[in-house]
Amino acid sequence: MPDARITASTAAPVGAIDRRLFGSFVEHLGRCVYDGIHEPGHPTADEQGFRQDVLDLVRELGVTTVRYPGGNFVSGYRWEDGVGPKEQRPVRRDLAWHSTETNQVGLHEFAHWNAQAGTEPMLAINLGTRDELAALDLLEYTNLPVGSTLSDQRAANGSVDGFGVRMWCLGNEMDGPWQLGHRSAEDYGKIAGRTAKALRQLQPDLDLVVCGSSGRGMPTFGAWERVVLEHTYDDVDFISAHAYYEPHDGDVDSFLASSVDMDRFIEAVAATADAVKAERRSDKTIFISFDEWNVWYQKRYNEVEKITGQDDWPIAPRLLEDVYTVTDAVVFGSLLISLLKHADRVKAASLAQLVNVIAPIMTEPGGAAWRQTTFFPFAITARLAQGEALSVGVDAPVITTKLFGDVPAVDAVVTRGGDGAAVFLVNRHRGDAVTVRVEVAGLEDARIAETHTIADPDPDAANTLQDPQRVAPSANDTASLEHGVLTVVLPPLSWTAVGLTV
Repeated sequence: MPDARITASTAAPVGAIDRRLFGSFVEHLGRCVYDGIHEPGHPTADEQGFRQDVLDLVRELGVTTVRYPGGNFVSGYRWEDGVGPKEQRPVRRDLAWHSTETNQVGLHEFAHWNAQAGTEPMLAINLGTRDELAALDLLEYTNLPVGSTLSDQRAANGSVDGFGVRMWCLGNEMDGPWQLGHRSAEDYGKIAGRTAKALRQLQPDLDLVVCGSSGRGMPTFGAWERVVLEHTYDDVDFISAHAYYEPHDGDVDSFLASSVDMDRFIEAVAATADAVKAERRSDKTIFISFDEWNVWYQKRYNEVEKITGQDDWPIAPRLLEDVYTVTDAVVFGSLLISLLKHADRVKAASLAQLVNVIAPIMTEPGGAAWRQTTFFPFAITARLAQGEALSVGVDAPVITTKLFGDVPAVDAVVTRGGDGAAVFLVNRHRGDAVTVRVEVAGLEDARIAETHTIADPDPDAANTLQDPQRVAPSANDTASLEHGVLTVVLPPLSWTAVGLTV
């Protein structure tokens, strides 16, 4: 059995873990909103139509922030459509996902849902087909105290105190040719800069996210970040990053090493932002909002599910309802490790998405809600990863991949906070178990409080409506802690978390 060694020290932190790192995403796409979080006829629905069984799972998942209402959807969205009496709200054609939007869920309903979920709302502004004046109107309606036309309108619609939204996205994926209002970095940087300045005149203490490139593989990547930040650096706090992963042409080993790409992505964005910082001689650091990330089988969507017919505009169609396997959960867990390893720069992240659409939670209309395999690494990590992430050294056997060359078979991160610590580990090797020794200076008096491993003889095992509990984490009985050294055996193709009490 191969061996691996992990080293860390409480005296060498990477950075504090911002709780916004465990955010998610609700977009008006497919069945995420309608028949997902919202289903008025469901036996568990509250007076506004929100499923309480789904809310129970959202709270269990440990989600902290929720980005809304898009995504690609936001670039054609008029926020005014989703306020006021429901029977008077317009029905629109959504060009992003070729669907019909009823607008039965809007700002007030989303705020009600957030209050129940205990999550912080993160609103996206339409800068694809609208401008800074519409953004100012949205902010006035959403946050300002009564005494102006739009804040008084909000009060008349049932919310006197406002919604107190702090975090705002200035558009979505504006370098993507698929995006309504797609434009150059120069043009987007100008409107984003004007909008940021305008919003701060109305409410100075906002946290603003400017659009980075919509993917590391985009031809605009790098230059886009630089140009956009040259226009917006003084007025924004975050730049966004988006990444989705799937196996290509059966290349499972490269898929299992997807977090290598995420590491490089984060480091490149941070370096570009720091180059602009140096050029401007600024003392301010721009952080990263990794506000779309997940495993997503995009090829399946593009070749099978995509709606294109001009006579076909369904309401809440079944789109992007990927069924996640054990392999997907291992990749997913490794992406969480990457986010934590960069806790100094990644201060917010949004798992895309929350329910039904490439989601950890699935629902059946009128029926059950259940946890996908990816639910477990997120819920466990969100609960155990507290305080700060520690710098980690990894000495492990390698696997050879087509996309990334030789990569360590084991990846890991250690977190430390309060009276606890946690070790998160992934074994990318499909055939070999690995015995790992974890040595963390400063945790010599720790003891094991809990262990969780996701692994299965069938790497394609999944949770479904018919068998919703087929895959679940189990205790790892190989874990032991002696003289400050944690030893644990990682099964082939597995994700493991060990919680420690200090």
